[in-house]
Amino acid sequence: MQSENRIFDDLAKMINGIAGTVAGAGREAEAAMRERAKEFVGRMDFVSREEFEAVKQMAAKARAEAEALKARLDKLEGTAAKPAAAPKAAAAPKATAKPAAKPAAKPAARKPKT
Repeated sequence: MQSENRIFDDLAKMINGIAGTVAGAGREAEAAMRERAKEFVGRMDFVSREEFEAVKQMAAKARAEAEALKARLDKLEGTAAKPAAAPKAAAAPKATAKPAAKPAAKPAARKPKT
């Protein structure tokens, strides 16, 4: 019976060795694929997460500054538009009046050129 146990022991050792070899090959394949993926992404000229976040923050800051400047401009235009609106209102009735009709004049006779 000891001979049967020895066969099973050898078989178990062999299977453990194969499993370790397969696991090691899997890790090497994963590392190689990861390296190829990095090279592929590097050639595609993608941006990193850090660069993206930095540009995102700059855009948010620029948007906030633009909104503040727009509010300031609206405030300045609001104060400047009030004095300019008063003369337009006074000029409006004058523009609606129609001028008197002129009598039609006869065209002058032309002299022939010599």
